[in-house]
Amino acid sequence: MTHDLPDHYAILGIAATASPAEITHAYRRRVRSQHPDIHSTTTPPDTGVEELSAMAAAYAVLRDPARRADYDHQRQSTTTISTPPAPSSSAPPATPQRRQQPPPLRVGPVRYHGPPHREHREQ
Repeated sequence: MTHDLPDHYAILGIAATASPAEITHAYRRRVRSQHPDIHSTTTPPDTGVEELSAMAAAYAVLRDPARRADYDHQRQSTTTISTPPAPSSSAPPATPQRRQQPPPLRVGPVRYHGPPHREHREQ
């Protein structure tokens, strides 16, 4: 049985032993280099959408220590070849594992840092 497990470390271009600060730095650097708003004059608007979503998914997994440990465990188990146990009549049938979807990314509030609006000025 093969798993379609993406290599999040390769997507972000970091080693598997990277620290949380290195993960954040690599993610921000890669997103900045691929973001369509920065390169809107040189590339079509739909170029790189899959890459950006893959980078966001990789960062969502690697930034959370529990999800990263689970990912590393799954990654390790797919590289290790093990023999399946012998079927026995008393063992219950194996249930298929459901693939966990990443949580949706949330965006925080946007703050206005310009001069105050007319209605907010003191009179």
